[in-house]
Amino acid sequence: MARYDYKCPSCGKQFEVEHPMSERPTILCPDCGQEAQRVFSASGIHFEGHGFYNTDQRKSVGSVGSKE
Repeated sequence: MARYDYKCPSCGKQFEVEHPMSERPTILCPDCGQEAQRVFSASGIHFEGHGFYNTDQRKSVGSVGSKE
């Protein structure tokens, strides 16, 4: 199940609804009963730590154990 943000164009209420990604249900506003529209926004993913850049996987030149 995934959570989606919806906004009512009539009253402006924004709310979350949980439903499977494969479904496209008609969502009604809990306040006024009008059909709500799905809101698309950027995700808040933030990668921290080692292993997220290709430079993290390389051995540095002249590192201990290199055969140069």
